[in-house]
Amino acid sequence: MTTPQTTQTTQTAQPTRATAPAKTGTRTGTEKTVVEKTGARTEDAAQLIAGARDRIDALDDRIIGLVQERMAVSAVIQEARISSGGRRVNLSREMEVLSHFRDALGKPGTPLAMTLLELCRGRI
Repeated sequence: MTTPQTTQTTQTAQPTRATAPAKTGTRTGTEKTVVEKTGARTEDAAQLIAGARDRIDALDDRIIGLVQERMAVSAVIQEARISSGGRRVNLSREMEVLSHFRDALGKPGTPLAMTLLELCRGRI
């Protein structure tokens, strides 16, 4: 069980808000308001940011799932290639992937594709 901490009388870098003042006397020192968590200056902006962050978290979970699925499919391909006497990695295919990501996402797409390819190599 944690013990409540006293609230500090001075706050640093806290923006003033035109909305209702924050509740006092009920915080334990570890709880933060939505405005504090988001860095927004208004409650409306903080709520918008909090909702958008929830959506980003859900998208990240989907992306992670897709990467894991890609890794599994890549392992099947590598196993088939190796068992048929081929190499583990097909460099011309990797160049196609790099080009696809670069074309779709611009320059930052290349290191993203490289990371993805690295995750999918040599898992068998």
